[in-house]
Amino acid sequence: MVRQPLTAEQIAAGQRLGAALRAARADRSLVEVALAAGISPETLRKIESGRLPAPAFGTVVCLSQALGVPLGDLADVWLADMPVRQASWRPAAAQALG
Repeated sequence: MVRQPLTAEQIAAGQRLGAALRAARADRSLVEVALAAGISPETLRKIESGRLPAPAFGTVVCLSQALGVPLGDLADVWLADMPVRQASWRPAAAQALG
């Protein structure tokens, strides 16, 4: 499967996310937060600097937990200034989730 290149909007969203994570980290060391999230310090450095603009969902979840930032808040940062897309959520999908 060929991976599609990121759009300019997705790159900008990743940069916003990285800046938000850096701000949430505040005075905590990069190493401390990375280890708490179960990722390498280099990965966190790349995310915060925008060099890794589309981290894996699980990585964002773990960072959210390690930093005490609600996942929804990080999603809001990612979605700010993104083009609105019609939701593809269907009742069958909701039932499958329980």
